[in-house]
Amino acid sequence: MLDKTTITPETLTENAEYFEYTKAADPIGSGVISLVPYHSFFPELYAEGESRVIPLDLSQELASAVPATGPGLLANFVKVNAKDSIKLAPLATSQIFYAIKGTGTVTQGRYNVPFTQGAFFALPGGEELTIEADSDTALYYVNDAPLLNYLGATSVSPRFTPTLYPAATADAELMKAANEKDAANRNRISILLANSNFPKTRTVTHVLWAMYGLLPAGAVQKAHRHQSIALDFIVDAPEGCYTLVGKHVDENGQIIDPVRVDWVSGMAFVTPPGYWHAHFNESDTPARLLPIQDAGLQTWLRALDIRFTR
Repeated sequence: MLDKTTITPETLTENAEYFEYTKAADPIGSGVISLVPYHSFFPELYAEGESRVIPLDLSQELASAVPATGPGLLANFVKVNAKDSIKLAPLATSQIFYAIKGTGTVTQGRYNVPFTQGAFFALPGGEELTIEADSDTALYYVNDAPLLNYLGATSVSPRFTPTLYPAATADAELMKAANEKDAANRNRISILLANSNFPKTRTVTHVLWAMYGLLPAGAVQKAHRHQSIALDFIVDAPEGCYTLVGKHVDENGQIIDPVRVDWVSGMAFVTPPGYWHAHFNESDTPARLLPIQDAGLQTWLRALDIRFTR
């Protein structure tokens, strides 16, 4: 920081710039800001080895100064071997975990959160946490640390307390949604994990959205889009499940020149914001998926703009 005695009128204006509007109003279109890239991350990343956090890092593609999977989010795989532990202390407001496999306990402050395979748990930032594994454990973990880095934040105040979504309860709620009489006519069969502290956004935290979804055998979930990035995790999927992603749809709601992402159980992939995407299950077995987004923030900003094809 400059000493006050060195500040001159020239100092106050040295960083000022001016751009003609049409040349500056669309930095993505002009290439000043990069697009969010497609990318897939496979379960081999966490299949073997020592206990560790594996960032799904696209910071180079995003020109981010810190590890990031999207402009405001970082996804990770976390591997904790049996009887081992890992400490995490990101500068983040929101953290959500899905237990891919294993059992254990997460401790944050005075809270002890037990988990089993298939459980979800959401934790606030601002306080270190410890993951202790009773058996070999793998977690899918997303936080909003890149957003805090971009904002220049140096501390956070917790907006909620640690919250557990047990596997049996989440599965029962998903099956309840799937068995409703009009479920087959819906664009998605899914549930949103929510927190009573955020009744306006109905999201798992004030920043993060987590959707636990079912893709039935033989189903096609038609294209939709939203302005939040989706960090998709495939809970389980037989061969024949995939997503098509693209910038545009035709008059019939079909994605034009799509990129195809074939599903593998335990993988994660990036769906860029604003892109149309549709899910397909050409097998005779249902599949499950978990998109995590910054849609809590986008909903509060009134900018999520979810749109569906008909």
